[in-house]
Amino acid sequence: MRFEVWAQTDVGLKRDINQDAILVDHDSNLFIVADGMGGHKGGEVASALAVETVQEIIAKRRVEPKQSPRKVLSECYREASSRIHHKSTHESPDLMGMGTTMVLFWEFKGRIYIGNVGDSRCYVFIDQNMWQLTEDHSLINEQVRAGVISEEEAPHVVGRNVITRSVGFERDVMVDVLEREPTPGETYLLCSDGLSGLVTPERMLEIFLHTPIEDVVAKCIKEAKAAGGDDNISVIVIRPKNAG
Repeated sequence: MRFEVWAQTDVGLKRDINQDAILVDHDSNLFIVADGMGGHKGGEVASALAVETVQEIIAKRRVEPKQSPRKVLSECYREASSRIHHKSTHESPDLMGMGTTMVLFWEFKGRIYIGNVGDSRCYVFIDQNMWQLTEDHSLINEQVRAGVISEEEAPHVVGRNVITRSVGFERDVMVDVLEREPTPGETYLLCSDGLSGLVTPERMLEIFLHTPIEDVVAKCIKEAKAAGGDDNISVIVIRPKNAG
């Protein structure tokens, strides 16, 4: 399968540096958004190292696929977490506590695999509708699932950016992996919470419905900035080339 991809990362309006990292790798059909955290430079280091690690492992497995794709992705996330943790605890103690979210899209042998740790997200747009495919590993989402707060209350609760799972904060990490059969006409969107925290899914759907596909990424970033631009903003839109 081949894909049309539009991708951009933006520092936003309130941050001095961009701690997000994105990857567009057409050779492996691998696309990633990682949102780093931890000190002034820690997040930037963590997200870049996570993306680099996954790209390296996927490239090797594409040549010699010895394991199932799910196991490969589990290995990717575990190895990325281990490298980040080792760097912060042994090589650069000033980066102690750094970590990153990471959501990825990988097509392998005609199947689509979505990997996720943290609160960056993957959405799918199809038949004039949009669905969130990933589940946030966040304190707010856990409270919603437990019935402590409602989904309507969640965007207004203090501490909504606290995540409960990240790559690199600990040596090991468990990744959620979703496997999908490609559906004609579908389009995927990966984003950091710099977008999803400020632009509602309903508004994202409107953008998809009324914006040329090649302009969706830029429009999403513009909307996030108009809503305050409090965080770095990263967006990747992925569409099979035969999609309408």
